[in-house]
Amino acid sequence: MTTLRRRTFIVGGLAGASAGVLLPALANAISYPFTLGVASGEPAADGFVIWTRLAPNPLNADGLGGMPNTNTAVDWQVATDERFTAIVRTGTFTTTQASAHSVHVTLTGLEPGREYWYRFRTGGHISPVGRALTAPAVGTQPELTMLFASCSHYEEGYFTAYRRMAEEHPDLILHLGDYIYEGGATTTKVRQFAPATEISTLANYRVRHAQYKTDPDLQAAHATAPWLVVWDDHEVENNYADLVRNDSSPAGDFTARRAAAYKAYYEHMPLRSAQAPSAENMLLHRRVRWGSLATFHMLDTRQYRNDQACGDGTKVCPAADDPARSLTGTSQETWLIDGLRQKLGTWDFLGQQVFFAQRLAAADGSKSMDAWDGYTANRTRIQNAWDTNGNKGTVVLTGDVHRSWGANLMQNYGTQNRIIGTELVTTSITSGGDGNAADNSLNPTLNPHVKYFKNLRGYVKTRTTSAEMRVDYRAVDKVTVRDYPVKTVGSFVVESTNPGLQAP
Repeated sequence: MTTLRRRTFIVGGLAGASAGVLLPALANAISYPFTLGVASGEPAADGFVIWTRLAPNPLNADGLGGMPNTNTAVDWQVATDERFTAIVRTGTFTTTQASAHSVHVTLTGLEPGREYWYRFRTGGHISPVGRALTAPAVGTQPELTMLFASCSHYEEGYFTAYRRMAEEHPDLILHLGDYIYEGGATTTKVRQFAPATEISTLANYRVRHAQYKTDPDLQAAHATAPWLVVWDDHEVENNYADLVRNDSSPAGDFTARRAAAYKAYYEHMPLRSAQAPSAENMLLHRRVRWGSLATFHMLDTRQYRNDQACGDGTKVCPAADDPARSLTGTSQETWLIDGLRQKLGTWDFLGQQVFFAQRLAAADGSKSMDAWDGYTANRTRIQNAWDTNGNKGTVVLTGDVHRSWGANLMQNYGTQNRIIGTELVTTSITSGGDGNAADNSLNPTLNPHVKYFKNLRGYVKTRTTSAEMRVDYRAVDKVTVRDYPVKTVGSFVVESTNPGLQAP
């Protein structure tokens, strides 16, 4: 990929297109502002979102990135080639300090199912170049190469897995939560957080996001393909549930903290304006179609959930089976079930955060109250909806647990009577450190439907056609040392008409 990382003037293209629209106060007045890279996301058949944020000094404590309090014109271009000899869209976006000088451009009118390249310019500076793809047209089912990842703790390792993801040149990347972590800095890890304290204000969330975005490996992954993102808990606070917080530290109004975290999240992600937050609320669950091959149902399992039962943790807890308790909230559950019943594509992919299949921790029946095991009636209603509708190509895509898992989803976990879907769980990018390749947490006696486990860092790669999905669990041996190679540590096949994991 082409990367222009310095003050650059070019003949024609952006240099000519933007000469008359730059705000005079900004022209030539700031240092290189594209320190956070570029990104695309939310692909549709006719377009996608392109993103950047102006931040010449990204870690300034005020969270404003070293930008003046001046509206700033940013020119953008989209082309059908990486050298921008065939430019198909141009425009200007005006940033504001109120949005931390972030840029969200929603493109329409493009051709379905093809590659595009994009870039930005302001004040004589050119951004890196990003690659994006439009989704295929409805009625077509070309093969989809997708990667998905989760849980990138900045302090616990280098983002080598993101670099390896960029090198795969996928069609689409999903991030399933814990994109940032909110905790305070330590002195024992390979890197240290900025700011040093646990974040709880808008300025601090902006700085933490900016610190992540300055990482060159993460920038490479964002620039290589469009992303679909959903959060988990650490984008705000560990294990929060709706407006119920995990603990009382740091002190303060949690509603205001959630509003700050949601605003900073939107400012740093390639999301559509429909996802822009309003105070402490943000509509993150949404449906994205990939032609007639697949429908992505992107879920939010934090904002609407009931508090974890029985004090959280791993418990034997009758309250977990209460039909009134919900992980998704009633409205999102209704929305999801309605989407599953439409069966808009061969495959239904549920992009979400926490372990979906039943996973007993001990023979006494104890389970994780933070996962779907803590909300079993909600899970059963969703499973029954796709099962009774005949959606055999339903695959749940999961993050959160810092390990790779693979499971068959059962109509009844107690009797193990019938496989009705598949769950693929990605390990973390770095969270948990290097891991242990010899670790084996499979327990076929307690969880016979769980078929795969690996404790290494990495991501999942899938190649999907109308007939099957080929699954590769990809991992690096170490994240505490930079630039390890990636390898495939496990492989499966899932057939669109026959749910469950099979040997390749």
